Amino acid sequence: MSSKIEQLIDDIEEYIDNCKPQPFSSTKIIVNKDEIDELLRELRMKTPDEIKRYQKIISNKEAILNDARTKAESLIQEATIQTNQLISEHEIMQQAYAQANEVVSMATRQAQEILDNATMEANSVRMSAMQYMDDMLANLENITAEAVRTTTANYDSLVGNLNHYHDIIQGNRAELHPAEDELADAGMEESQAGLHVI
Repeated sequence: MSSKIEQLIDDIEEYIDNCKPQPFSSTKIIVNKDEIDELLRELRMKTPDEIKRYQKIISNKEAILNDARTKAESLIQEATIQTNQLISEHEIMQQAYAQANEVVSMATRQAQEILDNATMEANSVRMSAMQYMDDMLANLENITAEAVRTTTANYDSLVGNLNHYHDIIQGNRAELHPAEDELADAGMEESQAGLHVI
């Protein structure tokens, strides 16, 4: 079963895949800012819940260790009871000591084994949860970086086009002014010529 974050990441990827390509480009797309903002806002809202879920998994490590300690204490308690029963029988005192030591050693070994296994299992769960979260965050980081790169490229392209049109308009206006200057010069020459005639 996929997590809510994974579902949202799938939604973002599907949205990006369905975006219209920019004219004359095979790599650039047109993104609706409101729609991508809504998806990212929902992702931000879901992320803390997912992190809490994995923190709960990690906290189970303590429960596993506590269970192991309880079992170990129970084994030691049973061993102590057996030892007391053996020692109480005076005629087999030496045998009782030997058996008691053996029972205590066995219980201690088993208790240590349980603790070691519980620690390894808890660490494995914690590492798996952390790796899973890191993988999801890395995937999210890649998606947001690509969105920033695409948006920046689209913005740069728009500014470049506007500068190009601005230059064309300036050029067109500049071409109009020399024509006005030539007309003014021609009018002055005619006026001067008229004065000479008189």
